[in-house]
Amino acid sequence: MNNDNALNANVGLKLRGLRLQRNIKQADAAKDLGVSPAYLNLIEKGKRVMPFPLLWKALRYFEQDPEQFMSTLGEGRVDEALAKLLDEPLLKSLDIDSESLQSLSAEPKLAGTVAALFNLYKNTRTQLENVLAQLNVEERTRTQGSPSGLGNTPGVRFDYSPFDEVSDFLEKHRNYFPELEEQAEGLRRDFRLEQQLTSSNLIRMLEERFDFKVQIERATSGSSVVRRLDLDTRTLTLSPDLTEQPLKFQVAASMGLMVMDREKLVERILGAGRMRHGETERLIKVNLANYFAGALMLPYGEFFKEVQRTRYDVELLSNIFGTTYETVAHRICNLSDPKRQGLPFHFLRADIAGNISKRYSGTGIRFASGGGSCAKWAVHLAFLNPSQITRQYSIMPDGTTYFCFAKVQLQPIEGFIVKGTAYSIGLGTHAENAKYLAYGLPTNDLRKDAIPSGISCRFCERTDCNQRAAASYRFAFAFDEYTKKDCFFSPLLVHEKEKAERNGNAEPDGNGAEGGEKHDSLDRGVRRRKVHEN
Repeated sequence: MNNDNALNANVGLKLRGLRLQRNIKQADAAKDLGVSPAYLNLIEKGKRVMPFPLLWKALRYFEQDPEQFMSTLGEGRVDEALAKLLDEPLLKSLDIDSESLQSLSAEPKLAGTVAALFNLYKNTRTQLENVLAQLNVEERTRTQGSPSGLGNTPGVRFDYSPFDEVSDFLEKHRNYFPELEEQAEGLRRDFRLEQQLTSSNLIRMLEERFDFKVQIERATSGSSVVRRLDLDTRTLTLSPDLTEQPLKFQVAASMGLMVMDREKLVERILGAGRMRHGETERLIKVNLANYFAGALMLPYGEFFKEVQRTRYDVELLSNIFGTTYETVAHRICNLSDPKRQGLPFHFLRADIAGNISKRYSGTGIRFASGGGSCAKWAVHLAFLNPSQITRQYSIMPDGTTYFCFAKVQLQPIEGFIVKGTAYSIGLGTHAENAKYLAYGLPTNDLRKDAIPSGISCRFCERTDCNQRAAASYRFAFAFDEYTKKDCFFSPLLVHEKEKAERNGNAEPDGNGAEGGEKHDSLDRGVRRRKVHEN
């Protein structure tokens, strides 16, 4: 029956295509073929069987060879322009299959229009992103160079994404939500949970308290879904690839979603404020669900006591509570209860390519928009020694100092790390807090021991960094073929001509002080060129 329906649809689509190619109206074709327009319309849509005599008559009418026409019925050819769209990532995410596009192939003008509109959309989106990136650079350069301070002028955020809005929301609340803490604590009391939870404990809670059933099922090929919560069937589907610790977290986060829906917590936490992006509220809900999972697995009171006792030993805490290093690092950033307040931390998660996929600033540190950061940070250097905790003091261009530590977390798949994930989890606090940490480093001269670092190469004002990956917008990009810098993208400091002429060979260095023979020799090529040019 399905084959018959497909054949009828194919015949109808091909006849419709032939009619449209000849610019024949449906009513005129129906009159010439001796049928009603409504009947021909149903045939073209594949909703009526095409009688053989009528098909033969239609093929003569459209001057088609019957044998050739019948041989192409099973091809299901999609218009070439439409077929190319099947490989587009956007259409793949919309789950549009070849059968859906094939129905458009019978409409040549419509098919061409769809393809043209999609390509126009892609080009426009690319151009818009480029324009916004340029506007963002100009705006940041203007505000950071303003006399009112180091970029404190708010300006317009052209690149302000939903993820930036979520980060600002979390920082506004100091990453602490007492409503979720209370709900998690209530569940732990009701079920008399031990300090360490197992996935069996959590699944039992899910089934008994929320009346949901849990099933383990592998996702379809090409899918990245590891957890799906179906509210209609009241089913939580989990991937069999989840190991114990990630499995616990996903079950706990699912309960967080159910609690928030039942208690309408998202609406209460957000209040009457409006978000700039439509996606932000859902992203906040995801973050709050993850927060609930952390609160359920690492109860505030017990966790805070152990944090104080172990002096923020993240590895030891992960063993005590039976969870991952990353989950503990996240939870350490939640300790903002005024009565039991922990140290302020900023949090970063980076991959081996340097991309920042998670970030939270509890110390006031600024992060670059777009996910990039300074290569001198501990979170990136940790990949050099993945089995150890990387520790360092760092000093920002404005003189602010931090103590940071990071550890690489590897999760292979089928024995291969290239198939799995490799993240570096970084935490940082103000340098004066290092003495309270198990990982703290002794220092007699903080200014000397701290690693000079910045926010990102594009907005860094350091003139002496030897690992620049891009020129800074804070300086004019210039280079001299006679002068070798430690890095191609380092700014070239040109001495003031008037002062050089007054002082003879004693020229000022990059900070305005008078330099010696070293600077004189390094900049001689620049002066020599200027003499020739004059």
